[in-house]
Amino acid sequence: MNQYSIPSTGYDVFFDDTLAELGAFIRTNPYTKILILTDRNTAIHCLPVFQSAMPGFEGYDVIEVDPGEENKNIDFCVGIWKMMLDFGADRQSLMINLGGGVVTDMGGFAASTFKRGIDFVQVPTTLLSQVDASVGGKTGIDMDNVKNIIGTFAQPKAVFIAAKFLETLDKRQLVSGFAEVIKHGLIADEAFYEKVKGLDAVALSLEHIKHSVVIKNDVVTQDPFEKGLRKILNFGHTIGHAIEGYSLANDSKPLLHGEAIAVGMICEAYLAHRINGLDDDALADIIRTFRMHFPDYQYGQEIYAQLIALMKNDKKNTGHHIGFALLNKIGACDIDVFVEEGLIKESLDFYRELVG
Repeated sequence: MNQYSIPSTGYDVFFDDTLAELGAFIRTNPYTKILILTDRNTAIHCLPVFQSAMPGFEGYDVIEVDPGEENKNIDFCVGIWKMMLDFGADRQSLMINLGGGVVTDMGGFAASTFKRGIDFVQVPTTLLSQVDASVGGKTGIDMDNVKNIIGTFAQPKAVFIAAKFLETLDKRQLVSGFAEVIKHGLIADEAFYEKVKGLDAVALSLEHIKHSVVIKNDVVTQDPFEKGLRKILNFGHTIGHAIEGYSLANDSKPLLHGEAIAVGMICEAYLAHRINGLDDDALADIIRTFRMHFPDYQYGQEIYAQLIALMKNDKKNTGHHIGFALLNKIGACDIDVFVEEGLIKESLDFYRELVG
């Protein structure tokens, strides 16, 4: 078992396949009620793994939601709150969020707002949620295809990362999470980027996952409420979230988060090259890396107005200016770079022409 403490927020991240530390946490805290939030897929594939690792753990209630980003909304939150009431949850209750990014985002939001906030812990079961969604204290739900537009900053009591949950995932889900691992290297650690960019997502070790978490939390520790430095974590996400929202509303097989963010990172690397000093070799390397791991996404210019409209609702904007976090080199990133619509469309053209 490895443990990583996050000093500014006061909680620990445990890297522990046995989940022994979770058992110890539950035994040493006098919660009146324990709830486990899962989705249907997690209930089938991960809840039995959780239960086998926690022999003797009884007396909990399970709340199950439908899987998928399209269900991370206020209607499903109302359902969760109603179930919490039905199960008799009070302010001394604990919510265990067992699942991927949808469950950890929405479960954290539901817990942080129920009776003005109850304790919750994250047990992320996907690579994406392990390296990104479950840590950092952001919770949220989507509205009108705008990602995480409703949410809170609320820290979990602890995060418990077990690599064995990754064995329940198909390769597409693993690759989706790999986008955030690559991003962490691009924005803050060139050596880590060089180490992981050529790996197969299924070959990532627990040490790679831990290093990715450490990068994110070193940033979060310095800026827990996203007033400055933490915005570097949004590299690729201004355009990527718009692509994700569009795909969710229009595609029969919507892009996963990491697939959309991969598109966003290529587009935003182009913007970084055009206006923020990213050199030719770095741009070519980033393009090569993402196209090696992620499928191309085809779109036409007719969707640009919809994408721009989604970007205008992004949380990082100031006034009517669309804000970006842009690399200046591999391993370093600037924040609050505001880009005109013409250049954004140019970056979308660049990707569209790149993938043919």
